Amino acid sequence: MKYRLLAAIALIVAPMATTTAASAAEVNIYSYRQDVLVRPLFDAFTKETGVKVNVVFARKGLIKRLQAEGRNSPADLVFTVDIARLSDIVNAGLSQPVKTATLEKSVPAEYRDENGMWYGLTLRARMIYTSKERVGKGQITSYEQLADPKWRGKVCTRKGDHAYNIALLAAYIGHYGEAKATDWLRGVKANLARKPQGNDRAQVKAIMEGVCDIAVGNHYYMALMLKNDKQKPWAASANLVFPTLAGKGTHMNVSGVMMTKYAPNKANALKLMEFLTSKKAQGIYANVNNEYPIDPNVKASPLLESWGKFPRDGIALDTIAKNRAAALKIVNTVGYNDGPVSN
Repeated sequence: MKYRLLAAIALIVAPMATTTAASAAEVNIYSYRQDVLVRPLFDAFTKETGVKVNVVFARKGLIKRLQAEGRNSPADLVFTVDIARLSDIVNAGLSQPVKTATLEKSVPAEYRDENGMWYGLTLRARMIYTSKERVGKGQITSYEQLADPKWRGKVCTRKGDHAYNIALLAAYIGHYGEAKATDWLRGVKANLARKPQGNDRAQVKAIMEGVCDIAVGNHYYMALMLKNDKQKPWAASANLVFPTLAGKGTHMNVSGVMMTKYAPNKANALKLMEFLTSKKAQGIYANVNNEYPIDPNVKASPLLESWGKFPRDGIALDTIAKNRAAALKIVNTVGYNDGPVSN
């Protein structure tokens, strides 16, 4: 019964044929990334190599699908965002190690798995958004200051157990340890203007509405809001701050790729992985998605370049992955999602 349920879920996700027969001219991808965000890259790859790229997009359920398909899965690669999903697939035993000189040269060590289980493709910065009217420039420059009592009732965030916030807290643990991370999150909770809710863009909207003065969100949401007529006023109300963590730099997360355990088109999959880390593909990524290229020698989009250079926290994402369980425990221990304590 359980197997039939998983199989049904797999069929609902997408209609890709389930066959283990490898094709000399195809590569099959399961993706948590929307097709519109990656299709320009796949089209460029096909034009250059003649290898067709087939994509199954899903918002959730790909791990269950891979488990249900087992050795019969047609998937060669999985595309996803956030170190959480990358590590979940590895921990489920659904990936295989891949190491080449090209991949290791293109992807900095802190943004790839030490055993070659996954490779970062783009970077996203976890930013602080501040009210242009109510927060002076330079008043907040670090994540640590989010817990400063001077900001009591002034901070908005999405839920603490969301993957983006768990990754930031896991990085905090990596620098300071669990005890200090717990104290910090208690301080942030005390400064909340409301119960954690909504997505990253909702926090910036709250700044415009005067609900809070400071919010936390990924950098590319500013780019998305600037393209949306309804949301442009939200973006216009806030400044972007590239905060530091432990004095090192801004917390970074990744979108990434990994090869599945039973990839039937392994050679073509490897070609695509190496293409996606090439300077050509990194340039396409930068301009289509407004994410930072994983290759430090490739320029970001003109919009991101206009925001200026900033130091990055160099903590390895492997370390963040290992600290995720501890981070989630801290979120629950302090009752972060309950919001601020009423006086």
